[in-house]
Amino acid sequence: MNKVSKNFTPRPHVFKMLPSFKTPLLSLFILSLLLSPSAAVPTTTVGFTYSPAPNSPPPEHVVTALQSLKIPAVRLLNPSPSLIRAFSYSNISLLLTVPNYLVGSFASNRSAATLWVYNNVLPFHPRARISLISVGSDVVTSPSSGGSDPSVAVVPAMRNLHRALNDLGIRTVSVSTTFSFINVITTAFPPSSAEFQEPVSSLIIRPVLQFLEETNSSLLVNVYPYNVYRLHGEIPVGFALFQEGPFNFRDDVVTAVRYHNLFDMMVDAVVAAMAVSGYENVPLIVTETGWPSDGSNYEHVNNGVRNAEESQLYAEMYLQGLVSHLKSGLGTPLRKEGVSEAYIYQLFDESETNVQKSNLSSAQGEITGQYWGVMYTNMSLKYNINFDSADRNSRKLGVLVPSIHLLWLLSSFIGLVNSSGKSLA
Repeated sequence: MNKVSKNFTPRPHVFKMLPSFKTPLLSLFILSLLLSPSAAVPTTTVGFTYSPAPNSPPPEHVVTALQSLKIPAVRLLNPSPSLIRAFSYSNISLLLTVPNYLVGSFASNRSAATLWVYNNVLPFHPRARISLISVGSDVVTSPSSGGSDPSVAVVPAMRNLHRALNDLGIRTVSVSTTFSFINVITTAFPPSSAEFQEPVSSLIIRPVLQFLEETNSSLLVNVYPYNVYRLHGEIPVGFALFQEGPFNFRDDVVTAVRYHNLFDMMVDAVVAAMAVSGYENVPLIVTETGWPSDGSNYEHVNNGVRNAEESQLYAEMYLQGLVSHLKSGLGTPLRKEGVSEAYIYQLFDESETNVQKSNLSSAQGEITGQYWGVMYTNMSLKYNINFDSADRNSRKLGVLVPSIHLLWLLSSFIGLVNSSGKSLA
């Protein structure tokens, strides 16, 4: 049996602008999205990732602060019974994450999944609004997945957890797993040419997508424009920060779409990759996104130069632009309804070296202390952002560029279909 190598290394992203129609079906799918009439859609639910640290306030105080800020959803990276209990009767939706080291035992032993549900879900449901459980996070590149290769562990673990929930009469909690954009997508641009990397695509992602479609669940992806920006010096920082400017756009000549921010471009790359895999209708949730800010003990070493991009100002610009865009209801060019949920990483500062996540290549510099929090430990906000506000007047992002490009797109598609028909005849 083919398995994903333990030394699997994601391919670097290459920014290219080459027209590429993989199949007439995919081209027709993209055309239908671009030409379909716009309709009012619900805005994206914006929440936070929360992982209690030794110096952070008690969970009960955090829940009260979140309620006062009208935060509707929280993702718990390291859920515990006491932490979940604190959210009872709060009306805050919870996304729980099963630790990677339990994925292998969930896959090989259904009783392990059932025991986890007994400890972390059954005592609190439905008083705590647990809506979704992620079986692991980025297990494709994680060394800690219970000693099992993720290609054979993730989907069986998800199925066993889903069955355990159903056996206990819990049918309102969905099951999924989390991937990192930078580890599974072949190219970030143009988005219409994106695919999931092999062999991860055929061995893991497609079976996961099949399960998600069968159970009406969502694909979970960590989307960090910061990381793609750091890996590609040709990207203007304003493009990554949702800022308007004469050079803050990229044109996808395949779909004739102009992108005004890197976040939409990355989301549409995932949408296109899902379409190539045959699961374009599976809902999409961004489980992590954010921008690091400076801290008193922070230093990012890269040839001895401190990076101004990791400043509190840039972090505020990114979060303000992100929230305004998500609350605008505009979605993305290839997914008009946008992502259904997005979780900002993270609620409180925590040194990156103490968290089991790092989407930056080690070649980009040594991270000795990077801070992503949006709230101080006294529970005051770092930034002047109303996370509950909806900016309905946000500029329209991802509009079609001049009609000659759209005509070229249509003529290319028709020519491709005609040539395919002739070859079949």
